[in-house]
Amino acid sequence: MNNGILYGPAVSRDRVISRFPKCYIPEACLQFKDQFHVQVKYACQERQTRNVGLKMSKVVMVGDLYVGKTCLINRFCKNVFDRDYKATIGVDFEIERFEIAGTPYNLQIWDTAGQEKFKCIASAYYRGAEAIIIAFDLADIRTLEHTKQWLEDALKENEQGLSTIFLVGSKKDLLSQAEYERTEADAIKIATEMQAEYWAVSSKTGENVREFFFRVAALTFEASLLKELEKKDFRSARIGEGSTIRMDKTTAESSGNGTNSNTSCC
Repeated sequence: MNNGILYGPAVSRDRVISRFPKCYIPEACLQFKDQFHVQVKYACQERQTRNVGLKMSKVVMVGDLYVGKTCLINRFCKNVFDRDYKATIGVDFEIERFEIAGTPYNLQIWDTAGQEKFKCIASAYYRGAEAIIIAFDLADIRTLEHTKQWLEDALKENEQGLSTIFLVGSKKDLLSQAEYERTEADAIKIATEMQAEYWAVSSKTGENVREFFFRVAALTFEASLLKELEKKDFRSARIGEGSTIRMDKTTAESSGNGTNSNTSCC
């Protein structure tokens, strides 16, 4: 505990992100860069000597039944692959702790059921998502065709719009290179239409799983912080308490009248 702010256990070393993670392929990339936005870097640097609350973003994974949503989440969060598949009933979630650009950050990953009978339940949990991951099975082209509908359903519950959209193909290990290349072309086309970033992964082998979720974490963290920084034209940033990032105008004004010579980030 630090002056009343509880951080919990230290973040694992393999959940520390200091540089912007790379995209999967340039043809379906949301942002080409290897550094965080200058405003984000400045806000994070300022908070290093001050009290900082914890930031959390909500990510929802949707897609057809049997495309491997739960397996993908479990591979990243628990480093396990369970061959005995059990369909998700309603919704479930995992919270993964990161340190991004020196800032504590939680990614709340919601796993939703792909069965039609649970759609009305699961859709209620789409609300407030800062990113949507639409999953499909690379070995079943029909699941790719359904991804646009899944995105449409998710957007209905998020009228304010989403920061980031991902299209992720699972079970890459089941395809030959030639088969994968044919499916990839179709997936990239759909990702472009969705304005989504495309990835291909294998929960069985772990291929690209860590890299994918690091990319999700970095993009949602940056987008969330920038959104808060741009809300009002304040002169000092506050990475706020609880699940919010705020900017404190009164702190900025006090620093200008001599009561506080340092610009405060919290």
